[in-house]
Amino acid sequence: MTGQPIWRDRTQGVGVMTTDEALALSITGPILRSTGFPLDLRRDEPYLAYDEVDFDVLVGSYGDTFDRYSIRLNEIRESMRIVRQCIDKMPAGDYRVQDKKVTPPPRMRIDESMEALIHHFKIFTDGFKVPEGEVYTAVESPRGELGCYLVSDGGTKPYRMHIRGPSFYNLQSVPYLLHGGLLADGIATLASVDPIMGEVDR
Repeated sequence: MTGQPIWRDRTQGVGVMTTDEALALSITGPILRSTGFPLDLRRDEPYLAYDEVDFDVLVGSYGDTFDRYSIRLNEIRESMRIVRQCIDKMPAGDYRVQDKKVTPPPRMRIDESMEALIHHFKIFTDGFKVPEGEVYTAVESPRGELGCYLVSDGGTKPYRMHIRGPSFYNLQSVPYLLHGGLLADGIATLASVDPIMGEVDR
C-alpha cells in the first residue's frame, strides 16, 4: 500500500496535526512523532533493557495520516530488530525472581502440592506489602505513554491508582485532524489515531 497512488492521495496531506497542537493536548506516541517531535520513553527514560539495545526513533515530516501509517509500519520492523537483540543477549537460567514471597509456585507444583496451591492463592488474593509512598512510572506503548500513578499506605492493596491511557489523550486530536477535511477522509484519519475505546471510557 505504501507506494499505491490512490492510498497516498487519500492519506498524504490529510488529517494534519502540528507539534504545538499535539503537545498542547498531551499527545504522545506515533501521533506526536508524526509531527517530527522525536519523543520515545524507551530512549529518553529507558526502562527494562531498552538502554542495552539499538533502535531508531521514527519521526514524520508532515503530521498527516500517511506519516502516522508509515511510522506504525516501520515500528514493526524496529520491534523485530529489538526482539532479535534481546534473544541474542538473553542470559541462561531462571526467567523470574525466585523469591517465594512474591513469586507464585510453578504450575506443575500447584497440581501436586496442597501447600503450593494455598501459596498460589495467597499471593493472588492477599498480595504482598508495599512500602508507604507514591510512584509514577510509564512505558512506551504502541499508542504512546502508558503510565500508572500508584499510592501505597503500606498495606497489600493500593490506596489510590490512576492509569494514564494514551488513547484517552489521543482521541482529543480527532477534531483537529478532521477540521476542514472531507467526510470521506474521516475513516482513514480516525484509523490513524487507532484509539482503544475501552481505554478511553472512564
